[in-house]
Amino acid sequence: DIIRTIRDPEKPNTLEELEVVTEGGVEVQEIGEDEFLVTIRFTPTVPHCSLATLIGLCLRIKLQRCLPFRHKLEIYISEGTHSTEEDINKQINDKERVAAAMENPTLREIVEQCVTEPE
Repeated sequence: DIIRTIRDPEKPNTLEELEVVTEGGVEVQEIGEDEFLVTIRFTPTVPHCSLATLIGLCLRIKLQRCLPFRHKLEIYISEGTHSTEEDINKQINDKERVAAAMENPTLREIVEQCVTEPE
């Protein structure tokens, strides 16, 4: 429910409406007392989507802000659905790269627009 309302950076639709994120792509496992591993697999709309890294960043930021429990996040592009999925998976799961990306004012503004709940 937390990620279903994230908007696509280019289109007026949500990631759920575009089937970029689906309920089947979300997995939650208990890994310790009151700690969970949340794994998200998302599918870009096209295999060469230039915004796949940005979508992964939006997913990470929204979940970090909204999950009400201690968690570890793993976010991946669904296997075989993007031409550079390995590189993108590394980027969106690297805390330092994520932090650096969020320091960029332009990028941060785009992420905020995508993750802000509609009125």
